[in-house]
Amino acid sequence: MEKNYDHLKAEPEAQKLWETHKVYSTENNPGPLYSIDTPPPTVSGSLHIGHLFSYTQTDIIARYARMKGNSVFYPFGFDDNGLPTEKYVEKKLDVQAYSLKRSEFIALCLKETTEVEKQFETLWRSIGLSVDWKACYSTIDERSRYISQLSFIKLYKKGHIYRKDEPALYCTTCRTTVAQAELDDLEKETTFNDLVFTADGDELIIATTRPELLAAVTAVLYHPDDPRFQHLAGRKATVPYYKFEVPLIADPLVNPEKGTGLVMCSTFGDKTDVIWFKTHHFKYKPIIGLDGKLTAAAGPLEGMRVPAARAAILELLEKEGSLRRQQPHKQTVNVHERCKKEIEYLVLPQWFLALLPHKETFIQVGEKVEWYPSFMKARYVNWVENISWDWCLSRQRFYGIPFPVWHCTQCKEVVLAQEDQLPIDPQEIPFQGTCSCGGTSFTPDTDVMDTWNTSSLTPYICASLRMPLTPSIFEESAQSFIPMTMRPQAHDIIRTWAFDTIVKSWLHNETIPWKTIVISGHVLSPQKEKISKSQGNTPLTPEQLLKHYPADALRYWTASGGLGHDISFSENQIKIGLKLLVKLWNAFRFIEPHIQGVSLKAPAPKSLGVANEWLLNSMSTCQRKYEQYFQEFEFSLALATIEQFFWHDFCDNFVEISKDQLLNPDTYPQEEVQATRWTLSHVGLRILQLYAPFVPHVTEALYGELYQKEVESPSLHMTKFAAYQKAFDYPESAQIMGHIIAIIAMVRKLKSEQQLSLKTDLTTLTIGCQDAALRQQLQKNGALIKGISKAASIMFVPDSLAPQLSEENGTRKATLSI
Repeated sequence: MEKNYDHLKAEPEAQKLWETHKVYSTENNPGPLYSIDTPPPTVSGSLHIGHLFSYTQTDIIARYARMKGNSVFYPFGFDDNGLPTEKYVEKKLDVQAYSLKRSEFIALCLKETTEVEKQFETLWRSIGLSVDWKACYSTIDERSRYISQLSFIKLYKKGHIYRKDEPALYCTTCRTTVAQAELDDLEKETTFNDLVFTADGDELIIATTRPELLAAVTAVLYHPDDPRFQHLAGRKATVPYYKFEVPLIADPLVNPEKGTGLVMCSTFGDKTDVIWFKTHHFKYKPIIGLDGKLTAAAGPLEGMRVPAARAAILELLEKEGSLRRQQPHKQTVNVHERCKKEIEYLVLPQWFLALLPHKETFIQVGEKVEWYPSFMKARYVNWVENISWDWCLSRQRFYGIPFPVWHCTQCKEVVLAQEDQLPIDPQEIPFQGTCSCGGTSFTPDTDVMDTWNTSSLTPYICASLRMPLTPSIFEESAQSFIPMTMRPQAHDIIRTWAFDTIVKSWLHNETIPWKTIVISGHVLSPQKEKISKSQGNTPLTPEQLLKHYPADALRYWTASGGLGHDISFSENQIKIGLKLLVKLWNAFRFIEPHIQGVSLKAPAPKSLGVANEWLLNSMSTCQRKYEQYFQEFEFSLALATIEQFFWHDFCDNFVEISKDQLLNPDTYPQEEVQATRWTLSHVGLRILQLYAPFVPHVTEALYGELYQKEVESPSLHMTKFAAYQKAFDYPESAQIMGHIIAIIAMVRKLKSEQQLSLKTDLTTLTIGCQDAALRQQLQKNGALIKGISKAASIMFVPDSLAPQLSEENGTRKATLSI
C-alpha cells in the first residue's frame, strides 16, 4: 500500500472500475427490486451545493439498499421542460422561441441541454452517485411527451379534466396562468384608502387597497348581521369617479371588523372577489390585460401598469373629493414563486384537473405513504386541506408539451388525438376528420401543460425505462412497478411534486406512487437563506469544492445533515471528513501485513480471547444499530454509529491493545496471535462495508488493496452485508473489556499528567480491585494489560488505591483502582 491516500488517483480508478463492471446496473445486483423516483434537476446552466447535498443523501440510501441485497433501480432524469430552459437556450443562442416551430425549438433545447446534462453527469459521477446512467430521461423528450399527453387523454376520458372559462391565477410578468402551488406569500407595505361611494345622496365609506379596480366594481357588500347597513338592502351604490351604479348586497363572507364594514367587489382584486363573482353571478368586467396594462374600460388609466394606475386614480379621486383618508397597512399578497411579482385573476379558457371533489381521498392516500421524517406528513395534509382551486393545467407559453387537442370551430367540441399519434403538436399537424356536428374546420389548442403535470408522472416515466412504451403503460406499471420503493425530495415541493404525483397515481390506478417518501432539507447560505441559482447566494460551487477536497470528504459533510432539516454549509465538517479518510487509510495500512493469508472463509478460532470477543461483540452491536437507523432513513445517526466504533473501539482501543501482540508475535502463544489476525481481517472488511455508502472511493481503494482477491467480487459495492454479518454475542467479554479499557485510560491519564509518552515503560502497575470475581478475571488478562500499559509486572490487590505515578531510583510505579 502507498503511504498516503491519493484521492486524485483513487477516485477516477474507482469510477472506472464501477463503469467497467457495471456495478450499479440492476441486472448485476439481483434481489428484490428497490426503485428510486429520483428528482430531475432543472437544466439551466449549473448546479449548486444544495444539489450536491440532497442528491448525495439519496445516493447514500441507494448504496445501502444495494449492499443490503436489493436490486436497486436508480434512474436519473433531467428537467428541461419549462421557463428556465426556454430562457437559457434563448439567451445562449440569441434566438426567440416564437420565431421557430415548437417542434424545432424543442429539438434545439434537447440539443443544447444535452451538453449541460453531460456536464451534470460528469459532476455526479465525480461525487460518486451510483446511478445507472443508461436509465436516463428528460422531461421534454419524446418519452415524457408521450406519457404526458397519454395521461391527459386518459384522465379527460375518465372525467377528471375539464375546460372552462374560469377566473385563473395569472402572472402578467411571465404571461401565463399559474397553479396555486406556484404561489408564495409576500408581506408588503401599502395603504388603506377610504373612498366615498354614494347611495341616494348618502355617503358610504369603503376602505380599499386597490382603487385602480374601481372601473371593474360589480357590487358593494356588507355582512347580513351588521346593524349599521340593514337599511341598504335593495338599494344601489354609485362608484366614485366613474359614476355608474352597482347593487348593495348582504353576504356572510364580509368581515364587519375590517375597514368600515363595507367592501367593494371587483373582477378581480383577490380570491374572495372570485367567490362573490361565482356566488352572485356578477358580470365580468375585465380591465387588466394579459400584458399587465389596464384596458380602455379603465378610462384615463388605459395603458398603465397597476402601480402607476393606482397612483393616477388616487390623484383623480382626491381632486373630486372622493378620497377621505389614507392609512398605512401591512398586507400579505400572492406572488408568483418564479418572478416574485403579484398575481392577478383573469377569466381565460383553461384546462383544469378536478381536485376539490377528492380532497379527503387525497389525504387518505397520503396516509398510506410512509413519510420520513414523519412530521413532514403534516405539511402535506395541511396543504390538501387548504386547497381552494382545481389544478389549472394550462400555461400560455410557447415552449412545453402541448395539449393533444383541437377544437371544432363550429360547435366548440373538443377533439382528442388518437393514442397512436402521440406525441403530437396540434399546431403543426392539423386534424383530419369530421366533427360529430358535421364540421370540418378545427382550431388547434395553443396552450402547453404546466411543467408539474409532467413531473407528477415520473413514476410512469421511470417505468417506461423498464418496459415497452405503449398505450397500456399506465395499467402495466401498476401491475409490476408502481408503487415504487422511494421518492427522495426537498420539503419545499411537498405541495407540488409530492402532492401532484400522489394525485396522478390515484386518478390513474387508485394506488400510491411510492411506498416511502424521504424529505431532505436545504443548504443555507451564510445569510441563513436557501441556496439557489436564482438568488446567486452559494458560497462555493461543487466544481470549486471538488478542486479543493476529495469527493468523499464532501459526501461526509452531506451525511451529517438530518432528514427534513436545513443545514448551513460547513467547510469545517468537510475537513473532519478529510481526517476520516486519512485515518481509514492509516489504520488499514497498519493492519495490512497482519491480515495477509487470513482466510475470510475460515471459521472463527475456538479460543478468541477476551479482546477479540469484545471487538466482535461491539461490531455486531454497531451493525445492528446501523441497520436500525437506515431502516428509518436516519443515515446521519448510522454514520455516527460506525464513527464511534471505528475511532473509539477499533482504533483507540483494539488496535492499540493488539499492537504489542502483532509487532512481537513471538512473545505470545500463536493461537492468540492468529485469533487477533482473524478478528482484524473480519472486522476490517465489515468496517469498509459500513463506511461504503458514505465514502465509496476510499473504501473501494482499501478493499482493492486488502480484500478483493479473496472475496472475488470486483467491487466492494457489489458485496452484501449478509455475507459477512454473522452476529457475535459475548456479553461477559464486553463487560470485562470495559474494565480493562478503563484501566488503560487511567494509565494513559497518569502518564499524560506527567508529560510522559504513552510508550513509557512502567516497572510495576498495582491495581486495586475489591471485587474478588472481577479481580480474578483481570488477572487472567494480565498479559493484555501489561502489553498496553508497558508495565514489566502487574499486581492485583483487594484494596482501594489512589491513582498515582511515582518515579524513584529509575523505577516508575503506578497505582490505581477499578
